[in-house]
Amino acid sequence: MQSIRVNPDSVTRQFVKLLSDWPADDPALQLQCRLLLLDGIAVAVAGASEPGPGILAALARRECPEGRARVIGKGFSTGVVQAARVNGAAMHVLDFEPMWNPPNHALSPLLPALLALAESRERDGEPALGARMLQAIARGVEAQGRLRMSSGQFEPGKLTLHPPGIVGPLASALACAQFLGLDPDRTTAAVSMAASRSGAVLANVGSMTKALHCGDGAANGLECALLAAEGFTANEDAIGSPRGWGIAMFGQTFDPSHLTAPLRVARALDPGPSWKLFPSQFATHFVITAALAAREEIGASDLASCIRRVVLRTPVMPYIDRPRPVNGLDGKFSWQYTTAVALLDGRVDPESFADSRRFAPDAVTLLERIELVNDPSIPGRLDQMHVEVAVELDSGRTVTCRCDAPLGSWTRPVPPERIRQKARGLLEPVLGLDIAANIDRTILEVENFSVWSLMSFL
Repeated sequence: MQSIRVNPDSVTRQFVKLLSDWPADDPALQLQCRLLLLDGIAVAVAGASEPGPGILAALARRECPEGRARVIGKGFSTGVVQAARVNGAAMHVLDFEPMWNPPNHALSPLLPALLALAESRERDGEPALGARMLQAIARGVEAQGRLRMSSGQFEPGKLTLHPPGIVGPLASALACAQFLGLDPDRTTAAVSMAASRSGAVLANVGSMTKALHCGDGAANGLECALLAAEGFTANEDAIGSPRGWGIAMFGQTFDPSHLTAPLRVARALDPGPSWKLFPSQFATHFVITAALAAREEIGASDLASCIRRVVLRTPVMPYIDRPRPVNGLDGKFSWQYTTAVALLDGRVDPESFADSRRFAPDAVTLLERIELVNDPSIPGRLDQMHVEVAVELDSGRTVTCRCDAPLGSWTRPVPPERIRQKARGLLEPVLGLDIAANIDRTILEVENFSVWSLMSFL
């Protein structure tokens, strides 16, 4: 087998070494990774029935009807790479997994790869690998946070690419390579290989392809780790070289110092995730929160007939300025629609984004009465922004509510029990009370659980 030689001064090598040497075994970090695992699985179970993951699952079943990795919610197993892709899309399609700062969906392009890899290894006779997987989750989250920092793009409105499709493959490759026990040279090769397997255009936000960005991130990173294990090679510094990932993706804003800075506090803990309590683009959580507060203050059960106008004052984020979303899925990325459904229904959940709800007469009517004011004085960073929702009633009364941070975000954290409650609410309708409770106990209470056994519930 061809040997792999890596320049020890390369940015990629230093990045890999930093995370490879990190034990990632702090008890608080381990609990956080258990909660991330529970949330990710619950969201994937709920998302598996969506059309996009269904199409991907059907294709995987035709191409590989038998394998060692379970496709969530579909009752069959397939190849590890195919399973990672389908499950990654299922984990992201509802836009319900945690948000990170700088903006990214770090879970869906990472966790499905690790689940498929761990399950397949246990099926081959290895002992329970749950504890090792938790450490790999921590490394993958850390990798993505550092890669996102290196981009220099911290505001959603200034993104040029969809982050999980850009940083997810590299983090998935690193975490999977570490999980496989590859040496630093082969781990570096896996990450450098993944630098050529990343890409995700923002034009596809609001379509089935957005979730595929995450599925491909998981699948491509896992495949790179498997190829590196067999001796497949890549450039010794595909991240930091003049023609590498950083410059190609971000140009002069790329700052590689974030990749190799000392690791003092895990990014899974600080700044940590913002736990999503609504299944939509994260910035819309601000208008949802303000709209729900306005509805409560108004105290009317039938607002559709008494609202004259709604004025939203928001940061400048053109890609979620969608006054007439083309379908329910597109509505997840609309300031206007998420405000409308929150005002009308007093809740925002997966059913809020069904096409039937999007085109219901009351939603169509209210959308025509919503005015968006982009205020450039409002910061666009997720941890600094705010929104205002002003509801003008036919009576002449105006109710104005402001949201500086939605519940679950970095300045308004929720306790672990709230995350468990969210997970149970997603798992129970699909799997039943007993299985949902068993999944919760296995992930949160079993020290070193079997991933294969966990996946058998799904």
